[in-house]
Amino acid sequence: MLTESTLAELDRSGHFYNRGKDTTRLEAFVDAAFAFALTLLVISFDAVPQSFEELVIALRAVPAFLFAFLILAMFWIGHRNWSIRFGLDTTFATLVSLGLVFVLLVYVYPLRAMATAAVSAMTNGWLPSDFRIDSFGEVRGLFAIYGVGYFVSNLCLVMLYWHALRRADELMLTLEERLLTKQEVVAWLIIGSFGLVSTLLAATLPIRLVGLAGWIYMGLAVVMPTFGLFASRQFDRRFPRA
Repeated sequence: MLTESTLAELDRSGHFYNRGKDTTRLEAFVDAAFAFALTLLVISFDAVPQSFEELVIALRAVPAFLFAFLILAMFWIGHRNWSIRFGLDTTFATLVSLGLVFVLLVYVYPLRAMATAAVSAMTNGWLPSDFRIDSFGEVRGLFAIYGVGYFVSNLCLVMLYWHALRRADELMLTLEERLLTKQEVVAWLIIGSFGLVSTLLAATLPIRLVGLAGWIYMGLAVVMPTFGLFASRQFDRRFPRA
């Protein structure tokens, strides 16, 4: 358990003390698993080009790879920030982190399929997609599989930040840290809810509207900045600057 003297010796990043100063075996394992997931993502994008024409075709797959890369990076950054801020190495944290790794390693292929299909659809087929969809039923299935993986991945991060809140006294979280951690829990819940909503839309919408199950994720571009503004104002009201 931390003491006031040891807490004062810790480095700070913004409003958080960095309690996870040393890289634990759990954190190292999670980092390696994320790197492996990215490797699977890269390897799945065809073989090494053997001609200029093949190189151009391969480069047209870059936007889809970037899309998938950013999603994986979002989850990695979420887990990294949690590790640095709280440094928890409990049984619960280990199990949830392992669950996150498992889901993401399974999720990488639906992610790749969704990324290539979405980019190809948005460019009217100009950017290639080697993932074939033969029926609207398969479209529903793809949205549902992707949405469930997306939701569960976010739920793992929700549980990790909630676990840190439960141990707030043990970690000697400051009042500012407690509020920011609560906001992290809400933020990951909001992000994850889009996967759940997408899955429900994919299962219930008529065929002609099933594409909305994919477009719903674009709402994050509006909802999250709005929540960020609300959270920032809430923090400033609670802890006004001198």
